Amino acid sequence: MSSEDKAVFSRQASDGGSTRALQSPDDENVKSCWVCFATEADDRLAAWVQPCKCIGTTKWVHQGCLQRWVDEKQRGNISRKVLCPQCKAEYIVVFPSMGGFVALLDALEEITHKISPFIAGGVLLGSIYWIAITYGAVTVMQVVGHREGLEMMESADPLVLLVLLPTIPVTLISAKMYNWEDSVLLFLRKYCAKIPALAYILPFGNVEGDRGAIVSGQHNNTNQNGNSHLSPTRIFCSALLLPTISTIIGKMFFRSVQNNLHRTILGGLTYITIKGALKIYHKQMLYIRHSSRKILDYTESNLKLYRSAMASSANDAVSSTNDSEQVI
Repeated sequence: MSSEDKAVFSRQASDGGSTRALQSPDDENVKSCWVCFATEADDRLAAWVQPCKCIGTTKWVHQGCLQRWVDEKQRGNISRKVLCPQCKAEYIVVFPSMGGFVALLDALEEITHKISPFIAGGVLLGSIYWIAITYGAVTVMQVVGHREGLEMMESADPLVLLVLLPTIPVTLISAKMYNWEDSVLLFLRKYCAKIPALAYILPFGNVEGDRGAIVSGQHNNTNQNGNSHLSPTRIFCSALLLPTISTIIGKMFFRSVQNNLHRTILGGLTYITIKGALKIYHKQMLYIRHSSRKILDYTESNLKLYRSAMASSANDAVSSTNDSEQVI
């Protein structure tokens, strides 16, 4: 029963706007349940209760009806407070004493409910910590060599390993979050656009001044606020895979280098440089495409050209999907 229903019964009890002071004692004592709308005459054996500060006919309610209504409001949490929807008085809900052992079990249940989130958080943080230690140890053996890495960690202080090994994945992820390619690209756009030789390596395109300034400003804001296209999962995976990729590239292209650490460093620098150059080139081409965008007149010829281009793009996508399915 909502507060509006109780308000309706309050207005019915007043009977056309008459004040409660004019009501007779018999009207005040008429028992009408605001949950099931039954009166005392309908069920003389039912238990009645006046649970709140409401007056008039809305102050009475069946004990059983109110119990069901309280259960709906508490939704399984018997300690939740329930208020009267009309006068906002808190219902006085009491429970019978079940003995000291049941009270002890209730206390244990409450304590367990409160400390469980902290225990779960501690287990989660501990798991992440030991995973970071394991990753750091594997990375050390991968970078400097399996035998050399084991000897290095066996000779080191265990406390130092517990502190330094987890910092390896943290350092990799933190370094990956800095996009040095954007800084290099902004430098090239600002100072090297007039160098003819560089135009063969990094195209600058024929960008109109106002349009180029607007697009450049948008890219600068994107770089300052974070790259919206770079997801946290991509940063996480790229950072943690860097030692493995560096080791593979080092073994492929720098076999003449005998030292495992030097070979891995050279492989990592090669990978970072090539990947950075490709990203710079791709971002510059996207910049040129965006800044060279045009809006055509709405004519039949332009509309046909636009529709044919969209249909061609859709056909290319479908054909590429079919080719991939055939390969599978």
